[in-house]
Amino acid sequence: MRGYGAASATAVAIAATSLFMSTVSAAVDPIVIKGSKFFYKTNGTQFYIKGVAYQQDYNGGGANQTASTGNSFTTVDYTDPLADFSSCSRDIPYLQQLQTNTIRVYAIDPTKDHSQCMNALADAGIYVISDLSSPSQSINRDDPAWNDQLYARYTSVVDSLANYTNTLGFFAGNEVSNAPNNTEASAFVKAAVRDTKAYIKSMNYRTIGVGYATNDDAEIRVDMADYFNCGDSASAIDFWGYNIYSWCGDSSYTTSGYDVRTKEFSTYSVPAFFAEYGCNKVEPRTFTDVSTLYGPLMNGVWSGGIVYMYFQEANDFGLVSVSGNSVTPNQDFQNLKQELSNVTVSGVNSASYNPTNSAAACPTLDQTWAAEATPLPPSPNQQLCSCMYDSLGCVVASGASTSDYGTLFGQVCGYGASICDGIAANASTGTYGAYGMCNSTEQLAYAFNQYYLGQSAVASACSFGGSATTKPTSSSASGACATLLNEAGTAGTGTVTSSPSGTGAAGGSSGSGSSASGSASSSKGSAGSLKPSMESGLLPMVFIVTMAAVSGMGMILL
Repeated sequence: MRGYGAASATAVAIAATSLFMSTVSAAVDPIVIKGSKFFYKTNGTQFYIKGVAYQQDYNGGGANQTASTGNSFTTVDYTDPLADFSSCSRDIPYLQQLQTNTIRVYAIDPTKDHSQCMNALADAGIYVISDLSSPSQSINRDDPAWNDQLYARYTSVVDSLANYTNTLGFFAGNEVSNAPNNTEASAFVKAAVRDTKAYIKSMNYRTIGVGYATNDDAEIRVDMADYFNCGDSASAIDFWGYNIYSWCGDSSYTTSGYDVRTKEFSTYSVPAFFAEYGCNKVEPRTFTDVSTLYGPLMNGVWSGGIVYMYFQEANDFGLVSVSGNSVTPNQDFQNLKQELSNVTVSGVNSASYNPTNSAAACPTLDQTWAAEATPLPPSPNQQLCSCMYDSLGCVVASGASTSDYGTLFGQVCGYGASICDGIAANASTGTYGAYGMCNSTEQLAYAFNQYYLGQSAVASACSFGGSATTKPTSSSASGACATLLNEAGTAGTGTVTSSPSGTGAAGGSSGSGSSASGSASSSKGSAGSLKPSMESGLLPMVFIVTMAAVSGMGMILL
């Protein structure tokens, strides 16, 4: 899954529907985590994932991703696979033929009703792992951010599915860092893991795991696994998904590299499984790796896997062809069905299992790894961003175009190294300004204001060719705003300790310079501000700030 940008509805609408729709569900025994294994909660039997990726007309699967194609999608539309009961009820019998006990879905619409599909899946003994992002809202590997809008999206998905006991877990990202040149983005994904886990706990939902799905890049795969597993358990992943396509045709345990991967994960402290597998370089796919994955060579380390993909589409990974109400299994389906029918795996019982694996050591910075383990980017805090914006006397003018933001950031940050410290986000140094999680317009307004104040607040210092304008400041000398702004500090480099205030119920920043409806919306706000595009092709802020500091110039042309 790539990096993305905009919500399709306001956070309030999301909350009003998702919280209501998720209150009634068919009960199945929840899956719990102990050490590096999954278990049924009630009887302690070990749970092995026998899964199928399940989402039609969607190109978010790792099988379609390459390091060279960037973050662009041909479309941002998607069909929520859990909201169409006619389709999921049509497909469940075929999933059952494959002994499926888990499906992975890549994007759901939190404003829709998922009760019929989730209940039907529960009745069939099928659990769900859902990605939290969507094609238009995710962490962009080329310009990473973790902000109010993304937090609202992620927590809304949690709200939508948390009350179903067949919700097995969530992925906070899929192949976001997929090559050595974008590993900085992993810091923002790990911050998303941290804050999503904290949100689940704060809402008193049952414990539901939050993980990450990675690609199989030889240069970074070990560092990736270690990075998300190391450090404070509150920030570490609860499970690890591996998108791996190295067993093609009649390969083997050693030829495919499964032996090396198994050795690498033999000491991993949380459950690891194949989040996608099923190479199609040799067709039809014979799935001869199934017996090995669930056999004695691997089942002590891996918790099963998810075959990519149920629906036959242009990428030729499908197990069935669908036309209306008609489902036609292909030879891949028959081969997988045969292989899975020969699988018998029992594992260990939770009561007799005593985990001994410990968290990995964090990777060190080198030519292939660029994300410091700590600190992570700050938690989104819409109240802080709103308080900050209201306190400004110089902000972005209503006539400013978001397409000019890159140049404007370069210009204002070039006027002084400290001007943009409060909005810095440098994963390689672990340097994050308190306002680095605010939206683009709030950040640019903050930088304009810092320069304006440095010039004794003379009106001419708030122009920037008509892109900035003065406004009255709101009082922030008392109450919660005073506390938040004091924690952030006058330079914006302090640590704000309050919990995130953006949730599924109030997801976007609510300040004058914010957009509750998502990062790709664009409309005029009060006080002459713009509701920004978070993923509008701007250069990463860390790059802009670094270039400004290095150049020492008053203007940097981007």
